[in-house]
This record gives sequence, C-alpha cells and structure tokens, in this order.
Amino acid sequence: MRVLRHAAAVAALLVGAAGIQVVQGGAAQAALPTAAVALGDSFVSGEGAGDYQPVVDASGTAQAFPGWSAANSNAYFCHRSANASLLKASLPGIQDRFNLACSGGQPADVANPSSARANGRSVASQLDQLRAVAQTHDIDVVLVGLGSNNTQFTFGNVAELCANRFIADAWTGWWEFWAYLNGEVPQEPCAVSDLATDAQVAAATAETTAALRQILDTLAQIDADGVHRVVLQTYTNPLPLDVAPQYRDEDDRTDTRDKFRALGAERYAAGCPIHRASLAPGHVFSQNLGSLVKNAYTTLAAERPTADLRVLDVQKAFDGARLCENPGSPTGTLATPLRVQDGPSGTFITSLSGWDKIGIQRLANTCVTYFQTCQETWHPNAAGHAVLGQCLTGALTAAPRTIVTCARNPNGTLTIS
Repeated sequence: MRVLRHAAAVAALLVGAAGIQVVQGGAAQAALPTAAVALGDSFVSGEGAGDYQPVVDASGTAQAFPGWSAANSNAYFCHRSANASLLKASLPGIQDRFNLACSGGQPADVANPSSARANGRSVASQLDQLRAVAQTHDIDVVLVGLGSNNTQFTFGNVAELCANRFIADAWTGWWEFWAYLNGEVPQEPCAVSDLATDAQVAAATAETTAALRQILDTLAQIDADGVHRVVLQTYTNPLPLDVAPQYRDEDDRTDTRDKFRALGAERYAAGCPIHRASLAPGHVFSQNLGSLVKNAYTTLAAERPTADLRVLDVQKAFDGARLCENPGSPTGTLATPLRVQDGPSGTFITSLSGWDKIGIQRLANTCVTYFQTCQETWHPNAAGHAVLGQCLTGALTAAPRTIVTCARNPNGTLTIS
C-alpha cells in the first residue's frame, strides 16, 4: 500500500507539471491561468492616472465615459485606470490582472453593492466580482487598498474641508465674512480633530478589519489551489510637511493674513491650495490611515497565522515629489493637483488669478454638484501609480516579513525594506 501511495503521489506530481490539476475523485482538468486582483478604493483603482477603462455596472452593462454632467453614481466613475499600480507592477508568473477596485470604495462595498449606500456607484459587490474572476482564474495575488473611506470619514471630504477653508480665507476679508456670510464658512486651518478623531479612526479600523476578514474568507472558499498572497497597502500623502519657499508668501502676504488672493491663486496653480498650518495635521491623518491598515493586519494575522498576508507601507513613496514640495509644481510631482471646472464643461481651471469670490463659489458648487469634475484631486497621477507598482513588485519579491516599506530616495530611486 505504501508503494502504491508513493506511485500515485509521483504520478500526481508529473501530471501537475504538465499543467493538469488532479481533483478529488481522480478527474483531471486543465490548470487555470493565474491572476492578480486589485480590491478597494481610489488609491488602487487608478484614480488620477487617466486612461480610465469601461466598468461593468451591476446590471452587467459596460459603462464608458457618460459625459461630465452624468450622475456620479455611474459605474465608469470608479475610474479604473489602465495605469493603475497593479497593471504597472512586474508580477512574474501572473498571466492576467483584474482591477475590481472603485474610487470612493468603502468597507461596506466589499460584501454589498456600492449602490446600497449613499453616494455609492452602480457596481456589484467587490466579492461578487472576485467570485466571477475565480471561475476562470487561479487567484495568486490580491492587492487591497481599503480604509481611507468609511462611515466615519472619507478622503474626499477631508481634502474638501481643508481646501475650502484656505480658499475662503484667501478670497474673503474678515468684514465680508461676518457681514455677508455670518461666519458660516470656516477659514481657519484644519486641525487634527477636524479630520478624524481617535474614536473615528478606531471605528474605521473595525469596519476595515471586518471587510478584510470577508475577503480572506471568500478567497479561502473560491481560490483554485488555496495559495494566494494578500498585500494590504497603506496610503501616501500628496502634500508635503511644508511648501517650498516660493509658495509661502506673495505680495508680502502670507496665509496668516486677512485675505491673500495672490497667494491663493499661486498655490492653486501649483496644486496645493491649503494653509501651511493644515499640512502637519494632514500628515497625522495619513499616519492614522497607515496605523489603521497595520492594526487590521495585526488582528487578522493573529486569527490566521498560516495566511500569506503582508502590509505594503507606501507613506514615504512620494517623498521629495509631492505637490508644492519643489519649485515648478505640479510639474515633476507624483500626485494630481487640485483642479475644478466652471460647470461640467470638461475644461479644468488651472489659474484663479483675477477671479472674484462669486466666481470662486461657482467653481466650488460645480465640484459639489458634479463631483466627477474634481474627484481626481490629490490622488497619485500616472507617474505616481507607476511608483506604487514598483512598490508592489518589491513587496511581492522581498524576503518574507510582515511589513514591507517602500520609500523614495532623493535621487528618485526606491528603497524596499
């Protein structure tokens, strides 16, 4: 019996080497092609990288660009880019890649259709999309970017809050503020508590952990061979800790003065309309997102000690190439500048010089009513996603460890550690 079992094992190995999988009961089937899959939100979907591909909606219809005035719930605005990091990474052994992430994706969208919540998009749950891939492919790599949007806060709302305060401060004098606006538009820099409190981060961590648990459970059920590596990616801040000297004042006015339109226009043109005092809180927010992902990993790794899980920490991946970090911004940066349109025209406003506060308000309203006109703001651009693709390659090829850090060096190279 021992010889027979040994012979059967050898036969199985030979059959496997020939590209055939032996399944229970002795039946054989051709090995499925290998696949890498991206799940989550905008930082892995490719938001900001352009070349957005049609997205199949919940009814099974592929949605191409529907026009700037279309509902933002349209599946196309998931903004799945051909330049997304998963599609740019070097992934030896992977035959096909599937981008199932969606800009604005939240933990709830993992198991439920995004349209089931407010401001969601008309796409099936990401797990249902993942199950469809598993019917035709052996899933070997899963990149997950999740946590920056949740029931407590969203990246878009945080960005909007700090940018709006700066613009209101730059274009509205104190007497106009109190006489005409009744103090309804805050103008002070953002504080850490404005972006996400400790309690909110804790709640968001619990939501994200639960969604990641659902992903791991589903993979265990559907993966053809049960072998897959899951990479949990953190987030990188598009803005520096401080702006370059040329963006600190204009016409002898800083952003601590009352009304500073020239400086406001200068920072908008450079892509960083935000108070200098808001930058440090913004980095605390980014660090909290990183801790959120790492804490979720710690919980799941303890629950599933045999799972092939890694954290890809990219918080330093854009060091030295953030918006307004160097002269000439946004040229040479790895993130998209804040840009708005005057109505859903398709034409982005690159300069606010000469605009009055009424015109500025009109631009802001366009972003609110037609969010797709400004949703690329402060996301990795095509070059940024290419860098994140290199980081992903490093995370998959690095010696086994729990957290892989990808940091950009002053000369533009990356260090994977």
